[in-house]
Amino acid sequence: MLLDDLKDYLGFAVAGNFANHLGEAGEADEFSVVQTEEKDAPKGLFPFYIKGHESFLGTYPICDEVIYAHDKEDKNLQVEAEVALICDFVYEDGKIVDLIPKYFSAFNDCSIRVNDGNKLSTKKNWGENTKGISQDIIPIDSFDEKGVLKDYHIASFIRRDGILHDYGTTCAVSSYSYFYKQLKDWIINKFNTQEDCGPLESIPPFLKNIDGAKGILIAAGATAYTDFGKKNFLKRGDEIFVYVYNAHAHSFLDIMNDMSGMDIYLGQCSKLHQIVK
Repeated sequence: MLLDDLKDYLGFAVAGNFANHLGEAGEADEFSVVQTEEKDAPKGLFPFYIKGHESFLGTYPICDEVIYAHDKEDKNLQVEAEVALICDFVYEDGKIVDLIPKYFSAFNDCSIRVNDGNKLSTKKNWGENTKGISQDIIPIDSFDEKGVLKDYHIASFIRRDGILHDYGTTCAVSSYSYFYKQLKDWIINKFNTQEDCGPLESIPPFLKNIDGAKGILIAAGATAYTDFGKKNFLKRGDEIFVYVYNAHAHSFLDIMNDMSGMDIYLGQCSKLHQIVK
């Protein structure tokens, strides 16, 4: 699969699927009006790319090499390290009835952090090359507790002025609040029922042209931040690293050595490396 293939996918992301992320991102107040079925449930879905949409959502934002600030550095741009699920879907009688995760990859759901009262989606796509996905795309054998993802961790870093900083907390993919069947069922339900509320939009209207889509890319949710990540927003020249790696096959030292330029073979890893411009 090539980056251009994803131009024919719909892009959605899950909000609030890691403990504490919304509070650290300064978005907890905006989401206070959103009621969830369970205490730890994600808050909702939001679109970041809808091919052919007449709004900003029609701009394809995904890149694997750069993040363009587009003169919005004053809007507090922040990395969001996530797992992207590249999915097939079944659409019948005006509803999504099944979602089949086929591949996964490291993803940067880069975001504007200035709270302006607008919908969350307006902070997620401000032009071309404002999102990131690794082209190290890994097949999913089974999307459950026995499948390949059970051994994978997420880690993210920023190199600024030659100094490497942890940006997001390193954590297991399985530590998402909702994942596997629980997340899949929740997403299907939100696709078909989510109404306009607070920072979230009604989702069913975005599926009107779904017949032309090859699939759906789901960003599963961003990790919590380190102290550096909480306090430091992106600047031009920053290097972004997001790794989704098999922690049984690769050590954290392997990841650090890879960023230092050593010749490390990361055969079970999806790596994203972007420069902020």
